[in-house]
Amino acid sequence: MILLPNFLVQPSSFLSLPWSSPAKSKMMGFLIWVFLIFNILIFGALPIFSDSNLSSKDLSEIPKDFLKFAKKDEIFGWMVRIRRKIHENPELGYQEFETSKLIRDELDHLGIKYKYPVAVTGVVGYIGSGGPPFVALRADMDALPIQEMVEWVHKSKNPGKMHACGHDAHVTMLLGAAKILQEHREAIKGTIVLVFQPAEEGGGGAKKMVNAGVLENVKAIFGLHVAPELPITKVYSRPGPVMAGSGFFEAVISGKGGHAAIPQHSIDPILAASNVVVILQHLISRETDPLDSQVVTIAKFKGGDAFNVIPDSVVIGGTFRTFSKESLMQLKQRIEEVIIGQAAVQRCTATVNFLESEKPFYPPTVNDKGLHQYFQNVAADMIDITNVKEMQPMMGAEDFSFYQEEIPGYYYNLGMKNETKGNLAYLHSPHFEINEDALPFGAALQASLAARYIFENQPESTPLNQEHRDEL
Repeated sequence: MILLPNFLVQPSSFLSLPWSSPAKSKMMGFLIWVFLIFNILIFGALPIFSDSNLSSKDLSEIPKDFLKFAKKDEIFGWMVRIRRKIHENPELGYQEFETSKLIRDELDHLGIKYKYPVAVTGVVGYIGSGGPPFVALRADMDALPIQEMVEWVHKSKNPGKMHACGHDAHVTMLLGAAKILQEHREAIKGTIVLVFQPAEEGGGGAKKMVNAGVLENVKAIFGLHVAPELPITKVYSRPGPVMAGSGFFEAVISGKGGHAAIPQHSIDPILAASNVVVILQHLISRETDPLDSQVVTIAKFKGGDAFNVIPDSVVIGGTFRTFSKESLMQLKQRIEEVIIGQAAVQRCTATVNFLESEKPFYPPTVNDKGLHQYFQNVAADMIDITNVKEMQPMMGAEDFSFYQEEIPGYYYNLGMKNETKGNLAYLHSPHFEINEDALPFGAALQASLAARYIFENQPESTPLNQEHRDEL
């Protein structure tokens, strides 16, 4: 719609003014240009979707339009620059101060309001009306204590630290989604919550974010992870359990040290610890339902320092994984019983620490079944249903599960393997790399999931006294 001033609708009112003909012509031309520019500024930047009462056909176009926007040279280049800047400066859990500052700077530039600090270094942004429905998008920010071995211009500048799990890409994609959504903020009749979370790698940052109240009023949350082994333009997920719940433990088995040549005068903790390692595997093979996948792995075993000395104590440690919280707690109990009991058989004593203050137990990551169908529909509209694949559950763990314990949540993998460029190193490898061509897909899909959720879950009516969040 173009607004026309009265003098253009009724020229006679203008022409009747006591001006000379040249002056009238010049003034007429000038005013026409003024009003044309005015209308372009007001109406030229209309969003892709301008009406909350969209037809299903209109809704199906949102993901395609968002992807087209994300692939624009200037948008793609902006995301690449952000990703590389984050990659150069990796920070460990709860130390993501520079990463958090970069996020806040970009949100300021986009005109997006946010709360900071949340859970030490976390940032929570808000786009939309400030009212319901509320939906959240999450990205993790932390790096790993790994020395990067990839030689390139934007290699990690922090020795012993590396973004080897793709969190630099996750942050970039969420900022990309934020940019897309902010472009269409006037059409968003609800609130999209942007969750930039610290300390996913064992620190349980999601749990602290939940405790800080970031899910207040939120009805659903979406998260993604890059997958170097899966083809680009494809997404993978499933309803129900996607990743396992996990816990860690460390045990000190104490005996009596002595000379290796006269073991009868010692109480050998190495022998006791060795028996513990073997018997712990019986928990899986003899006590667990074969249809209930579980894992116990001892990955740490430290004893003496000399070839001919039996040490006073041995330290062992490991991890355990299950697909249900009940199984996780049962396995925890049996691990402690086996370690203490087997140590006693060998005349040793043992203490077991499950390290919950440092490495909190992660619940299983379980995708909401209703959101699974919704995810398939949105993803299919963007990349075609043939590229939306079902994945097998994984024994890895992810603290996105803390959000899913509170509200319906959905977690999926985004492929980034380009067959023509060869295989990418797997997650947590010092040779890990990001295929930056995947950035527009992640940004557009996250934005689409949030926008479509808002449109498809409009409240029937909004009470006059509906409270809006103060930070908006």
